[in-house]
Amino acid sequence: MDVVLEVFDSLFLDIGYATLLPLPANFNSNSTLSSVREVPTSTPYTAAQWEYKPATQYFSLTPPPVAYQSQWARDDWRRQLLSLYLITWLFGVIVYYIFATLSYVFVFDKATFNHPRYLKNQIRLEMRQANIAFPIMAVLTAPWFLAEVRGYSKIYDTVDESPGYWYNYVQFPLFLIFTDLCIYYIHRGLHHKSIYKYLHKAHHKWIMPTPFASHAFHPLDGYAQGLPYHIFPFIFPLQKFAYVTLFIFINIWTVLIHDGEYVADNPIINGAACHTMHHLYFNFNYGQFTTLWDRLGGSYRKPNDELFKKELKMCHTTWNKQAQDVDKMVTEVEGSDDRDYMPGETKKVR
Repeated sequence: MDVVLEVFDSLFLDIGYATLLPLPANFNSNSTLSSVREVPTSTPYTAAQWEYKPATQYFSLTPPPVAYQSQWARDDWRRQLLSLYLITWLFGVIVYYIFATLSYVFVFDKATFNHPRYLKNQIRLEMRQANIAFPIMAVLTAPWFLAEVRGYSKIYDTVDESPGYWYNYVQFPLFLIFTDLCIYYIHRGLHHKSIYKYLHKAHHKWIMPTPFASHAFHPLDGYAQGLPYHIFPFIFPLQKFAYVTLFIFINIWTVLIHDGEYVADNPIINGAACHTMHHLYFNFNYGQFTTLWDRLGGSYRKPNDELFKKELKMCHTTWNKQAQDVDKMVTEVEGSDDRDYMPGETKKVR
C-alpha cells in the first residue's frame, strides 16, 4: 500500500494536509524536529520534515513543494493511518459501484425481479447496507495497511528481493489457496448458531442477490472474511504490485459470484452458481474461490442443473421449488422470516 499511498499523497493528500495542518509561519530548520533538514532559501517553503524515498524502484513521483508545508510529514504515522483509512474507504466504494453497476447493466438478468423471494426495494437496501459497512470496515482495515507501510510485513518490491524468481509466479496460487482455506473456516464459523443472527444474517437477507449484494453485509462480517487477505503478507512474501492487483481482483470476484450469471459449470471453481446455492440453502459452499475445502469439509453442494439452462433457470416451476426450499431453510436456520418479499420496483424481464 505504500505505492498507493505515495500516489494519493502526490495527487491529493499533500494539498489537503498543507491546507488543514499548515506549518507555523515561524517554522524553520532550527525546529526541535529531529528529522528536519535545511532547504534552499529559494524554495517557497521553509523546511522539510522528511526525506523523500520512492515507494518502489520502478517509478518515482518527485514531491511538489506543498508536500513540505504540513505539520504532519508524509512519514508521520498519524497522517499515514488517516490517509490509509480514507483510501480504503474510497477505494472500496469506487470498486463496488463501478463493477457492481457494470455487472448489473451488462450481466445480471433483470428477470430475477420476478422471483418470489426477491425483496421489496432490494437493490436500494443492498446499497444502503454496503454504504454502512464500508467506513466501519475501513477503520478496522487501516491498521493492517499501516503496519505494511511501516515495514512490518514481508511485502517486497523488486524481483531480486523475492525468495527466488520462481516465487514471483508461485505467490499467486499460494495467496488464493491460503485465503480460500481461511475464508472457508471463517465463513463456516459465521454460520454457527451463536454468531449467525448477529453478524452473517445481514448478508443472507438477499435470497436472490444482485451484484450490489456483493458487499452488503455486517461490517464485522465483511472484516472477518477479509482478514486472510491482510494476514497473508505477514506470513508469506508478497510483491507489492501483486498485492494491489490481488486486492482489486478480490473485490471484482466478490461482485462476480453475486451476478446470477452461471457460466462456471466447473467442479473446482466456486463461481456464481455455487454461491447462489449458498444463498438458497445456507449451509453449503462456504468457499470463496474453489470448492476444494467444501469437498474436504463435507459442505459442498453441486449447483442444480437447471441453473445452467436458460429455458429452466427462470421458469416459475424452478422458482417455486427454490422458494419452498428457501422457506424450509429459513425456518431451520433463523426460526422466522422477517423479509419483505412484496414487489417494490418495476418488473423488467430479459
